[in-house]
Amino acid sequence: MTDLRTTTRTDTEAVTRPGVSRQHRRRRRPIELFDILNAAVLGLIAIACIYPFLYILGVSLSDGRAVLNNQVALWPVDFNIETFRYILTNERLGVVRALLNSIVYTLAGTIVAVGLTYLTGYALSKKRLPGRRVIMLLFIITWIFDAGIVPAYIVNSGLGLVNNPLIMVLPLAISTFLLIVTKAFIEAIPEELEESASIDGASDFQTLTKIYLPLSKPVIATIAIFYAVQTWNSFLWPLIYLRDASLQPIQVVLYRLLLGNADQALNFQQTISNGFLVIPENIRAATMLFAIVPVLLFYPYAQRYFSKGILVGAVKG
Repeated sequence: MTDLRTTTRTDTEAVTRPGVSRQHRRRRRPIELFDILNAAVLGLIAIACIYPFLYILGVSLSDGRAVLNNQVALWPVDFNIETFRYILTNERLGVVRALLNSIVYTLAGTIVAVGLTYLTGYALSKKRLPGRRVIMLLFIITWIFDAGIVPAYIVNSGLGLVNNPLIMVLPLAISTFLLIVTKAFIEAIPEELEESASIDGASDFQTLTKIYLPLSKPVIATIAIFYAVQTWNSFLWPLIYLRDASLQPIQVVLYRLLLGNADQALNFQQTISNGFLVIPENIRAATMLFAIVPVLLFYPYAQRYFSKGILVGAVKG
């Protein structure tokens, strides 16, 4: 009898509580045709995005004979890692050197760009800065009206940035779009915090490091993602300015492997390593993985800050 009353009471509470009732209704909702079509379309889009990556991975890990015979559709055939071993031990290809160059450029470029962008955004967010509207207008003008490749080359050449690794750091140091996002995020932080710190005797540097920087982790992570991906994927600038092969990043080497003409291409013959055939298609696929995977590994780490940073900055702006 007690169990019956308990069960009845529980059912009554479940019905009277709106949240529980809605949960039960959601669970019992039948699957509609729209749900099936929606899942099918999203599944096809996901397959279209993932399949090229899996195919490249399969080619890079397959025997060259299977690739020549078009036997690789998704999974590796005659699995082996001889292609990657060949790339890492063959200095003539320059893939390892280019990969290290890209890592250095990305780290240095991201650190410099994030630092300059945040400091500039912090200064422009302060109403006490004289002429801040004019300075911001100058940034926007340079964003809208791009001078073009030739004037930029003349300026950078005059500054001695041709065949100089700094070309991957300095010209790309401040993006006006990311500056606007950063400035808007800082402006969203209550001014009362700065006033309280000023009353307590904190200097501007202490206010920046003790109050604003800890609260700005989302926007810092956001602009760091943008700058890191921009520098890593940079192709046109190093192609124009970095003529020395020892300074070129992975994207330029990948271009020479894939699309370079007879003078630019890295010509190499097929070879046999530990019984496995390594052909140009294996080399190209493995090099593409070297160019793609680092970005894929970096994004999930900062993704938790990404949405918050970009949304707060965009809404405030």
